[in-house]
Amino acid sequence: MKLYEYEAKQIFEKHGLVIPKQIATIEQIEELDNLSLKFPVMVKAMVLIGGRGKAGGIKLCSNIEETRKIVEKMFAMRIHGYPVKKILLEEAVDVANEIYMSVTTDPATFDIVIVTSASGGIDIEEVARTHPEEIWKKTIKDNAKDLPEDIAEEAAEFLVEKNADFITIKEKLYKAVKSLYNTFQHVEAKICEINPLIVTKDNFVIAADAKIVLDDNSLYRQAPLLKSINIDPRSKRHDISEQTIYEEQAYRIGFPYLDLIEHPEEFVKDKDKLYVGLVPGGAGYGIFSIDEVVNIGKRYYEGKVIPINFMDSGGGPSLIKVADMFHLLMDHPATDIIITSRFGGISSCDIFIRGLIMSLRDRFMSKKRMIPVFGRMVGTDLAAARAYLEKAKRETPEPLKDLHIVIGNQKIMADVIRDGIEYGFKVKKQLEEKEVN
Repeated sequence: MKLYEYEAKQIFEKHGLVIPKQIATIEQIEELDNLSLKFPVMVKAMVLIGGRGKAGGIKLCSNIEETRKIVEKMFAMRIHGYPVKKILLEEAVDVANEIYMSVTTDPATFDIVIVTSASGGIDIEEVARTHPEEIWKKTIKDNAKDLPEDIAEEAAEFLVEKNADFITIKEKLYKAVKSLYNTFQHVEAKICEINPLIVTKDNFVIAADAKIVLDDNSLYRQAPLLKSINIDPRSKRHDISEQTIYEEQAYRIGFPYLDLIEHPEEFVKDKDKLYVGLVPGGAGYGIFSIDEVVNIGKRYYEGKVIPINFMDSGGGPSLIKVADMFHLLMDHPATDIIITSRFGGISSCDIFIRGLIMSLRDRFMSKKRMIPVFGRMVGTDLAAARAYLEKAKRETPEPLKDLHIVIGNQKIMADVIRDGIEYGFKVKKQLEEKEVN
């Protein structure tokens, strides 16, 4: 669960980090009339995505007229495709220097990682790429509840080495990194980040921005925390601004779906890569399929194979839901080929193939975009599914000409995925040659 900046700042403040004075969070411009503002103020769009500043979502305002104009403009904005529905107003802070500081978890090892840099306020990934010496990074392998004194001291020392002016605030930097780490552990977060941690001209250290992502698996233990920031712990908070349009569509239909590429609404393909949509038979198959697509891409195709999604049909999906799953991926701008699997246990192979064929026939009749489908099915109702598939191909061969389903166990799914990827590149090459000619 991602938190808005104003929510994360409330939590940071509870754990000893200094934040700017929070004036108000508004959801419509008329609320400005009820506020007593002391200028200058910061006006910030509340969206659960990075890059707000570059997109015009963070502005300094010096009077009420300018504030009204900026607020009106922000409420009409979409930042990386996400609408602005809330705006935070807070006191402006004099800036002398900006620091980056974060605590997160290494997804490969699950060790805690602390990162800090005296080059804050900008894209930390770019700093790490071009000036790695400007980044301090420490891995905590024992999941210590409190940050060891020597590591906090080392972080503060690094910042002082990079900026001699920080010598007078070394103790404050030491306390800031300890507080951030303790926040991370106390709220069971996946990431706690401050960018920038501002050093003012008067040598105050203030968290001018705040990012917290909570671990969904621990939310049931965090009811007091959620209540303290006005989130009902009894219901799953699901902000539409967190979702891509395809995730929102799947949520409405009723099946789990995640985009694995950022901002698919604005996606531009790399013509040298193959983008694979996945419709697996369950969550386990979904994770396996993602891993195997990546593995085959690295081993045989120089890393040019990209899985675009995770999907889970759930147990016993209806015919309509199966059709909708394929419609979603065929409407997705990234998809070059769909690889699917049905290991029928609870779910019926017959319902699966009927839903898939329904989607292909509907798209053909409506002259919608058609994507090759490559996969395998085995298990419950397989005989009926085979009979239906064979009959459908005889009756309507044109909509189903690019449907390739292996029936039974004569080929393992890893080989099916590899064959599907090979076929996808073949089709991609044929289309490119056709466009040239």
